[in-house]
Amino acid sequence: MNIKSLLLGSAAALIAVSGARAADAVVVAEPEPAEYVKICDVYGAGYFYIPGTETCLRIGGYVRYDIGVGDREGAQNVPDHLNGASHDTYAKNARFTLKTWTGQETELGTLKTYTETRFNFGNSAGDYTNQNVGINPYLPGGAVNPLYNADANNWQARNSGVSLNFAWIQLGGLRVGKDESAFDTFIGYAGNVIDDTIVGYGSFDTNAIQYYFDAGNGFSAVVSLEEGAGKNTIDSYIPHVVGGVKYTQGWGAVTGVIAYDSNYEEVSGKVRLDVNATNELSLFVMGGYGTDKNTDQNFFKLWNGNWAIWGGGSYKINEKTSFNVQASYDEGKTLGLVANVAYDIVPGFTVTAEVDYFNKANSVYHASSDGIGGILRFQRSF
Repeated sequence: MNIKSLLLGSAAALIAVSGARAADAVVVAEPEPAEYVKICDVYGAGYFYIPGTETCLRIGGYVRYDIGVGDREGAQNVPDHLNGASHDTYAKNARFTLKTWTGQETELGTLKTYTETRFNFGNSAGDYTNQNVGINPYLPGGAVNPLYNADANNWQARNSGVSLNFAWIQLGGLRVGKDESAFDTFIGYAGNVIDDTIVGYGSFDTNAIQYYFDAGNGFSAVVSLEEGAGKNTIDSYIPHVVGGVKYTQGWGAVTGVIAYDSNYEEVSGKVRLDVNATNELSLFVMGGYGTDKNTDQNFFKLWNGNWAIWGGGSYKINEKTSFNVQASYDEGKTLGLVANVAYDIVPGFTVTAEVDYFNKANSVYHASSDGIGGILRFQRSF
């Protein structure tokens, strides 16, 4: 066998083997097309389609840090860790809030949900309940301090609870679930200040069944059956009831709400006027009136006496800065004055500096007292 024959034989063998393998070639499956997230702009910015569904989802929230000082916003009479002497100090709170929105079109109208959950770490005026908290448990020489109570550790910065503030479902105009009372949400709160409840204008948390009606010409209305919360939770099958009407135009709005507390058979109402004075300036005034045959036993009327009034406004100084103010007064002789400046450092990050003043004259509802305080708030919203 010569070299030429050997090479020809080897080539023939390689061709045969290659042909056999070609007959058994591995077929590689085509990759499945990736299903990327699709933007949903039907309900506004930030929504996207949940893959494989027709439901649009938005996820948002904020991270907040508050520093409170003074007579109302700070912490008062906190005991010294060494000798029990009292001091004033900051009241601080860090919060992470998670929000979700969903929307989907159905044959019965738009199906929506909204949830808001808040996680807090901090302290606040009122946490401290025992004057022995924080006192050194040992006197010099190792003797036990008789003022020390090891179980009374109520004044401390700590994880201070998780709250479910909203969790409702809405189909068309029908809403069911955890909400804030329509006595406050439908008419609006009480200005763009942080401490807007020096004169309280209504309780918030409740389970509810609500129906919203929008006539499309500026008129809207609401009827809400509510459970209440805390000591004002309903004690029978008769719910608290809220009804409201609103007329909205470019110049502002006129709104009225009325509420019935089924536990104590009390009636409360509020009327509000909003005015868009200029592109930069918006003003409001709101008055409240309620029966008080069961004094301080009313889920809706948190002000003292029969009547109360709130007023204020917001002025947009420039694209980044706004000034907000609120004044309030009730028949129980409580006066509140609040003002703040909110500044957007960058989009989504706002710093607010607020000063507040309260004055409670001597009345059947409270002894006289007054004070001044303030809050510095840092908030990143997303």
